[in-house]
Amino acid sequence: MSLHALALINASDYRPHALHGVDRAWAETNCYIDVWIEVLHAQGLNPLACLPMVFANDFDGDQWTFYKPPHEDLFALYGIDVQELNVWRGLLNNATVQLGRGRLVLTETDSFYLPDTAGTDYRTNHVKTTIAIQEIDLEQQKLGYFHNSSYHELQGEDFVETFRIGKPHDATFMPLFAEFVRLDQVQNKTDAEQAAISLPLLRKYLARRPRNNPVSLFLPVFIRDVEQLKEEGMAAYHAYAFACLRQLGAGFSLGAHYLRWLQQHQALQFEAAATEFDAISEVTKTLLLKTARAVMSKKAVDLVPLVEQLAVHWQQGMAALDSSLAGG
Repeated sequence: MSLHALALINASDYRPHALHGVDRAWAETNCYIDVWIEVLHAQGLNPLACLPMVFANDFDGDQWTFYKPPHEDLFALYGIDVQELNVWRGLLNNATVQLGRGRLVLTETDSFYLPDTAGTDYRTNHVKTTIAIQEIDLEQQKLGYFHNSSYHELQGEDFVETFRIGKPHDATFMPLFAEFVRLDQVQNKTDAEQAAISLPLLRKYLARRPRNNPVSLFLPVFIRDVEQLKEEGMAAYHAYAFACLRQLGAGFSLGAHYLRWLQQHQALQFEAAATEFDAISEVTKTLLLKTARAVMSKKAVDLVPLVEQLAVHWQQGMAALDSSLAGG
């Protein structure tokens, strides 16, 4: 018997949201926001409305902010209530209870057993990631789940290993973090209604943005990091690129999409700011490639001008955003 929170989804027929389209600058951003984009999209809800938190992104010393849609925003915009799941009976048992009550389950899991990561982590690397469980079929040992940019299915051994079925008791095993998602109060608001709620959220996150230009603060740390990465190699580079450069570029790319959506439904003009944030995305992609080449070749490469460009785009983008909001 299949337990599912939403109507049954056929992975082969699923079409991701446009934010995960093939024409996007960043096909994937981070596992948590990517999951939410698709969870909202699968319910006919517009994920663009929950993105203003990216404008508070900061350089946090060893990473750029791993941005997530705050739970209070999800409730205000969509009526979605997220609570922590106490995995006291084991993930499979607790998840089936929640699915039986019509609730999705978000959980950290190991990419090693996720076939959608074939070519990167599947059966190769043990990497923590977040999925949203939509369907469990115990008889067929099948799991339907949202992950990264789409909806997927796994079966058989991957199912057994994901849920640790038949594993002997291990007192040292710590269950990964999980949440359940109440959907009984979901409200499918119009874009105009969502924009009216989202605009104050934008102002809230702008008030929380860094006081000083975070890209300027990132610059000297980045230059030192690149020299260290040359010694550590490409595996370290890939981890660094995800934690730093991808979060920087993809975050502001989402911000540009958000602003263009918002201006369609509010009497405000955000194109100048969106253009600056798009530039952060594009320059960061260039920086990503040049950094990879520098690490592989171990040669001296002057990456300072690119980061200085990013700092200017951040400053000009925030100034343009302030100006637009002051006019409203």
